[in-house]
Amino acid sequence: MANEVQVPTAMREATTNTRPAFALPRNTCDVHFHVFEQGYPSVKEPHYTFPDGTLEQYLAMCRYIGIERMVLVQPSYYGTDNRLTIDTLGKLGSRARAIVMVEETVTDAELERFHAAGVRGIRLDLFARAGWARPDIQAYILRMIERARPFGWHIQFYTPGYVVRDLIPFLATVEYNFVIDHMGYMLEEDGLTGHDFEQLLGLLKRGFAWLKLSAPYRIARGRGYGAVEHLARAIIETRSDRALWGTDWPHLTDGSRDTGELVNLLLDWTADEATRNRILVDNPQSLFGFDE
Repeated sequence: MANEVQVPTAMREATTNTRPAFALPRNTCDVHFHVFEQGYPSVKEPHYTFPDGTLEQYLAMCRYIGIERMVLVQPSYYGTDNRLTIDTLGKLGSRARAIVMVEETVTDAELERFHAAGVRGIRLDLFARAGWARPDIQAYILRMIERARPFGWHIQFYTPGYVVRDLIPFLATVEYNFVIDHMGYMLEEDGLTGHDFEQLLGLLKRGFAWLKLSAPYRIARGRGYGAVEHLARAIIETRSDRALWGTDWPHLTDGSRDTGELVNLLLDWTADEATRNRILVDNPQSLFGFDE
């Protein structure tokens, strides 16, 4: 039976977000957000209906919270049609970078055009490929790395935690920058264990993996943000120089979420200001090639 199509809730007004409880450093970067605009075609069967999440709404939130840099991530809603992403980069200029989704048949000329626009990585949707044999997924990853390599881009994994778990031995052999979304997405409901997370931290120690401290609600699943605090703390304590922070705005499928509350979680996850600054500014500047 096909999964039910979700209906996103309305986006909250920017000024109703909680104010950050600490001063965000200059050039604070949100490394994971999406935008949705009318006039761009979705995939044939999206997982959710058209959400409330325009660029204008996003920038209003950024001004209120104090976010100055941002990385736009191509959502599954638009598949490999990156026109909105590229158009949005044109509006945002040098304060923004982007991650695209592409078919394996994408031309080098298209990738060159994307790079000039500000693209710095390829997103691999392994949710859509979770049914593949693991050797086939591994071969796919290696092929996409070769497409990214000439531009110095990284590979970004949007993937269920059980696929992450299965790929850890393979990823330990990959000497190329890759990013895993949403703290590894290791859900207890999917059978993931503390041992699996420890294996992920071991992968982080090797120095080619990056983990996003994003979308804690996707892991907490209604249990409150305290349920994921130990995961975020462990990531930061293991390799704070490989941790990234993102809003996951517009928080699909709940636009009412408080983005300022997500910012303030960083105070629970690390008491050290220099570490927070590394996560919010230095790490994204290094990975995404922002100008100093």
